[in-house]
Amino acid sequence: MGRQQTLGKFFVMPNSSKAAPPQQASLQEMWGKKKTPKPVASETKPDIKQELSKRLNQSSRSTRWTLTILRNLTKRRIVESDDGEDLNDGPPTPNSPKPQEKGKAKSPAAPAVTKAAMAEDVAEESSGEDEGEDEIGGAEEDEELPSDKAATTKSAQMALFKRDDVDIEGGWKAGQPVPYAALTKAFSLIEATTKRLEKNAILTSFLLLIIQRSAKGDYNSLLQAVYLCINRLSPDYVGIELGIGESLLIKAIGESTGRSLSLIKADLKKEGDLGLVAMNSKNSQKTLFKPKPLTVPFVFTHLREIALASGHSSQAKKVSIITKLLAACQDFEAKYIVRSLEGKLRIGNAERSVLVALAQAAVLAEEERSGKKWSQDQLATRLEEGTNIIKSVYSELPTYDKVIPALLEFGIDGLREHCKLSPGVPLKPMLAKPTKAIGEVLDRFENKHFTCEYKYDGERAQVHKTEDGTVSVFSRNSEDMSKKYPDLVDQLPKCIKESTKSFVFDAEAVAIDRTTGKLMPFQELSRRKRKDVKVEDIQVRVCLFAFDLLYLNGQPLLHQSLQRRRELLREHFTPVQGEFDFAKSSDGETTEEIQSFLEESVKDGCEGLMVKMLDTDASFYEPSRRSVNWLKLKKDYLAGVGDSLDLVVVGAYYGKGKRTNVYGAFLLACYDSDSEVYQTICKIGTGFTEEVLQTHYDTLKPLETSNPRGDIKVGGAKPDIWFEPKVVWEVLTADLSMSPIYTAAQGLVDERGISLRFPRYLRIRDDKSAEDATGPEQIAEMYERQALAQNGGGKKKKGADGDDGFW
Repeated sequence: MGRQQTLGKFFVMPNSSKAAPPQQASLQEMWGKKKTPKPVASETKPDIKQELSKRLNQSSRSTRWTLTILRNLTKRRIVESDDGEDLNDGPPTPNSPKPQEKGKAKSPAAPAVTKAAMAEDVAEESSGEDEGEDEIGGAEEDEELPSDKAATTKSAQMALFKRDDVDIEGGWKAGQPVPYAALTKAFSLIEATTKRLEKNAILTSFLLLIIQRSAKGDYNSLLQAVYLCINRLSPDYVGIELGIGESLLIKAIGESTGRSLSLIKADLKKEGDLGLVAMNSKNSQKTLFKPKPLTVPFVFTHLREIALASGHSSQAKKVSIITKLLAACQDFEAKYIVRSLEGKLRIGNAERSVLVALAQAAVLAEEERSGKKWSQDQLATRLEEGTNIIKSVYSELPTYDKVIPALLEFGIDGLREHCKLSPGVPLKPMLAKPTKAIGEVLDRFENKHFTCEYKYDGERAQVHKTEDGTVSVFSRNSEDMSKKYPDLVDQLPKCIKESTKSFVFDAEAVAIDRTTGKLMPFQELSRRKRKDVKVEDIQVRVCLFAFDLLYLNGQPLLHQSLQRRRELLREHFTPVQGEFDFAKSSDGETTEEIQSFLEESVKDGCEGLMVKMLDTDASFYEPSRRSVNWLKLKKDYLAGVGDSLDLVVVGAYYGKGKRTNVYGAFLLACYDSDSEVYQTICKIGTGFTEEVLQTHYDTLKPLETSNPRGDIKVGGAKPDIWFEPKVVWEVLTADLSMSPIYTAAQGLVDERGISLRFPRYLRIRDDKSAEDATGPEQIAEMYERQALAQNGGGKKKKGADGDDGFW
């Protein structure tokens, strides 16, 4: 027996000799068949099923598609009426026939559901634009919904229809802990489809089941499930992170399954996914006892224990806990346990999708509690309201620890009252869109009041002070930097007027020479240690330049004009030479005034200007949004050098000559937050000094992996070494071009990807996480603007000048 029977070591289990199901088993075999009503006789139905089965057998789609489509087909009760009109009894489906418009003649009698229509149900690809414009099957004739409302309502109705598919066999009783098997089943279904609406419907179904089955006052079931869906264990600012190393996970997989490390490594080289290797290893293992089922609270608690483990024996403790979890895994559970530990679920479900699913589940639960069936228009309107409220509230107070309990206790309509911006909880910052010319600025802000501010070459800092006097400094990705900047925390009281009790302001932390008052470049700032900095040891001094006030003395200011926020900022704080000041600004509105101020900013050591709307609703602060109401005008743009991008290092090439002992060049990627995938964009080898190359080698060496991670869309790139995607660089490019090798923005402009021509390294961005890297939409927009300029003008792509909403 030995290591093959490790389960008894950890759990008391009922007697069972049944082996774990093999990896090749279908979802039906793993979860059991569902009872379906007998179909009503129809002349066309057998042919449809035969044709569908034939097409599916010829395709490369998974068994899951066959079971789901045939099951849904069986559930439909299709009857042909005397006049040939289709009657669809039961819940609407994604491809239910569209209602005929009033006044139009009916077409000759047609089959209730055509073979082509059913084949289309299977073959439809993941086009967000197409799915967003689909009509809702079964909608009443007098309801014409806009495409976005239609897509939202369709997704919610699909969620109701899919509850049986998402639920595990036998479900779980109200008040009981959520089975981890239910969560991983939802993950596997989401991973198996490329359709955006279907992904959303599956997650909505799962969250709805939790809301319906949670005991009154139980907030943790939904809270923990949501955290596991976004692969986090706490709010960002708390800083509890996973991201366990590959070697540690391989060791735990070996100990829990009895397999040798060499076999596991060989499988990893073949599969490229350690989660899949763990699942295959578990499902091929024969055990004498069936383990006690895992629950969401059990897994969540142990993942936190792993993340918080520290000290001399922490590595051994982590391996022990991971082994314990893996030993109890069944079916798909091991795959997602390991992926969670790695830090990437790879199911193509970004946090913004989780927010939408949470909102839809809350609305559907609300409808069910009302005891009434809402009309199509009522449901669509409420879904839109609910989604907007939850997105807005979360952007101002980004912590599920507060939002989810308030949602469950007070409902959607009570969220705004109970969840407001609060000092101590950092917002996702508002961001600016790049612009290449002063003429573009004047076009955008024509006949409007705007202001220009220095764009400082430093690190974004959001400074909070609570009523009890606690001061915190947060980075742009919500990391608590108070220990990195103890000098800022100490010097801040000198800048605060007596009437200022609590606040949140947005600022830039800039390295400064205290003797001369000269601003230093970002590279000087990056020399500071990130943790446990002692004030007496600080060599690089920092000055804070505040440019916006978001909260003051108990009142959020997000929905006041920038002009008013700026007035309040200057009324309640006092500049201190070399320590605190207000961002230098000018309200000049002519080309000459802007040009002069831009040249002045560059002379003073800044990157350029920020141009912002000054009054009206357009000047409100919009958390987590890259808005056209803020534009950045950088000196590099005007010099014709090109745009800078924040890209993730995913691979490297061996160096030659002087670079023999370090990496010679690097493979970079952008990050698609919608699909949670890194897309390769260029190879870079210029802009590095020997000292910088050595620093990069020391930083990246521990991140080396044997194969590219499954969430890296490689294309034709073939680096010598692969890395965990952790490090972000700012890179300058002279031009962008289409590429058959790289995958960035593939399908957004052309079937080929987009690459950078003559990329040049500028600096490391240790203030940004990999998820903060430039996205494919921004790259596609940069390419199209470049093409527009080269062609001397022309028609812009619709929406090119719109805001980029993080949520």
